[in-house]
Amino acid sequence: MHRRTLLAGAAALAASPAALPATAWAQAASKTKVVFWHAMTGANGDEINRIARDFNASQSGVEVEPIFKGSYPETLTAAIAAWRAGQAPHIAQIYEVGTGSMLAAGPAVKQVWQLAQDTGLKIDPATYLPAVRGYYSLVDGRMASMPFNSSTGVMWYNKDAFEMAGLDPEKAPVTWAEFATAARALKEKWAVPTMAKSGGQELMATTTSWFAWIQLEEYSAIHNLPFATKADGFEGLDTELKFNAAPQVKQLQMLLELARDGAFKYTGRDNTPDPVFYSGQTAIGFGSSAGRADIVRNAKFKWAAAMLPYDPAVIQQPNNTIIGGASLWTMTTPTRKPEEYKAVAQFLQFLAQPENDTLYHQHTGYVPVTLGGYELSQKQGYYEKNPGADIAIKSLTRGTVTENSRGLRLGRLPEIRNIVYEEVEKALQGQQNAQAALDSAVARGNRVLREFEKSVRT
Repeated sequence: MHRRTLLAGAAALAASPAALPATAWAQAASKTKVVFWHAMTGANGDEINRIARDFNASQSGVEVEPIFKGSYPETLTAAIAAWRAGQAPHIAQIYEVGTGSMLAAGPAVKQVWQLAQDTGLKIDPATYLPAVRGYYSLVDGRMASMPFNSSTGVMWYNKDAFEMAGLDPEKAPVTWAEFATAARALKEKWAVPTMAKSGGQELMATTTSWFAWIQLEEYSAIHNLPFATKADGFEGLDTELKFNAAPQVKQLQMLLELARDGAFKYTGRDNTPDPVFYSGQTAIGFGSSAGRADIVRNAKFKWAAAMLPYDPAVIQQPNNTIIGGASLWTMTTPTRKPEEYKAVAQFLQFLAQPENDTLYHQHTGYVPVTLGGYELSQKQGYYEKNPGADIAIKSLTRGTVTENSRGLRLGRLPEIRNIVYEEVEKALQGQQNAQAALDSAVARGNRVLREFEKSVRT
């Protein structure tokens, strides 16, 4: 997203303190306010508010005000629009696929390395897990944004449904062939009989959240397949999409066939399908590891998480998955004062403390982003007490990180994902086959990349 094409907008206004007692007003007025825009809802949104309360109580000079700004795409658009209007928040939570656009936003952001340099407050990249910091760093290792809520794709499954379908509830499908077999069994022996008995809500064998991320981006990383040239965009703006190769086409074709047979159902874009799993409507729901908090809060059945399946015909030893989630970007305005940037750095330092990273990890399902946070959770015996809570960490560290599994650095990737959704939805409606869907998505996506490249270079 080039700075000359950023949309106009306005930042949220702080609540009026007029009703505060005189003493409280004087104390509040003396604090440096840090406005933090985020995209978290449900249990994860509650955690953002808790973190702000904890930080505000830990010192007396800074007050962080978290403000929910909508979905990830909405928060990205709002933050850049607010910068254009000279009213950007101090911190904006931007999802990982917005990284390329934020790096191209020029003076709209103050990168982490620069924030540390300007404020004198140390923010050490070595503190963070390599798989996490690499995604948000420049080629030379300097961090551009602050790792915060990192997740990865996992397979959630309903143990009760597995048992009813004659499947081993302690053994999730490991390969995509095993998944397809399980999906058909779950349809015939769980979904159909249960609906017939209850006469209630529709049940489906399998579904997926984040179709573009999990079924194409994660699939490509696990199988060491290029999603795009130039190391998935890390090595240059002149990258081209490559996710229409035979293995990715085979993956989409399998899902189309399962959908035709009633063993898979597409239930929407991005995280819209999340409630379908924790409400008990589906037996297998692919989604983000960060869904754990809402599953714990809402599910009324026995459940577990497993790594994403792989295809042994493509790769014998699967690679790591790539991170999802978001990082924190420090935003700028023409009138922002040095003490405000220092306050931002203080908050980021607070988040990096192992005890705070650990608490956030354990409360949400996001992975600990720091080495200290992971080690503290291990020492506390958290993973022994909560089997499966480390699935995302194991998935991120599985196999060997390659240029195809490091992550994606593509401009306007949210727009490319929407193109993927449009083409896949046409295929699911019988308007085209898997090859045609991905060929069209690649062609349209490449046009978006060329427009992005031109906007940045001019």
